[in-house]
Amino acid sequence: MQTGSCLCGAVTYEIAGELAPIQLCHCSMCRRASGAGFATNMPVRAADFRITSGEAALKAYASSPGKQRVFCGECGSPIISRSQGDPGMVRVRAGTLDEPAPTHAAFHFHVASRASWLPITDHLPQYPGAKP
Repeated sequence: MQTGSCLCGAVTYEIAGELAPIQLCHCSMCRRASGAGFATNMPVRAADFRITSGEAALKAYASSPGKQRVFCGECGSPIISRSQGDPGMVRVRAGTLDEPAPTHAAFHFHVASRASWLPITDHLPQYPGAKP
């Protein structure tokens, strides 16, 4: 079982099972939603993700048709995103995981729209658009 929380601790969660590799998204929406050069997303089966406290503090924003970004309404930490097109999955924001987290970064995607001020200097695979 892996756990995580928002910045203020109002929202806590747990993930059952093995963690998937982390995907680094450089699209402009993820950059704006995270306030960083890229978002760190980890796909998790919705059945394996459970809010353990603070569900009432969660707020959701429909960033595009069929997609919600869910965050703590107290501190603003992004927690997950979910898509109507894939209701069996959520994308957990890896920065909210408690350490140590038994996973790793796997690849960068949407690098064609990456922030101009952030060079990618690691050796992970890079994809110009959507993830493979």
